[in-house]
Amino acid sequence: MNLRKTFSAMAAVVAATAALTACAGTAKTETNQPTEETKEMKTLVAYFSASGVTEGVAKQIATATGGDLFKIDPQQPYTDADLDWTDKSSRSTLEMQDKSSRPAIASKVDNIADYDVIYLGFPIWWYTAPTIINTFVESYDLKGKTVVPFATSGGSTIDRACADLEEAYPDINWKPGRLLNSPTEAQIKEFTDSNR
Repeated sequence: MNLRKTFSAMAAVVAATAALTACAGTAKTETNQPTEETKEMKTLVAYFSASGVTEGVAKQIATATGGDLFKIDPQQPYTDADLDWTDKSSRSTLEMQDKSSRPAIASKVDNIADYDVIYLGFPIWWYTAPTIINTFVESYDLKGKTVVPFATSGGSTIDRACADLEEAYPDINWKPGRLLNSPTEAQIKEFTDSNR
């Protein structure tokens, strides 16, 4: 009788051990699967640059993040006369006075859905982002995507540009923007590291 009880107890221990081992094996397999936190984030650096200054910063950010570069080229390139902000009838002045202005872009990003983080660069025009940036944002479904603005400027801050973009497109996960005039490698690294 005691032998039967001992055998039953041993069988129960073996069964319990097997069940625990099976659970542990399952948990290990699940842990090895990629998760949202461990998967590599894909980065796009999209930028509009009228004079080449913003382009230089965009290239630094792409190098620091390993991201892909996309230049937001207007379908009709801007001439020097178009960019003359002192001329009240210049193309850029008229575009910036018209909040519905959406200058056409020459090409599109084919695989925008593949990107998790988009750095969006532009020069500051009339204290905010050029209207071609609105064209870019409205050309894609960026709902829920992380977008990090950066800008260059001779004398303005990026604050109003960021506020205008956040107000116009509230479904985007906007990160704090940064004005980057002639940034050092260390400044670019600090900026990109803060947005990982």
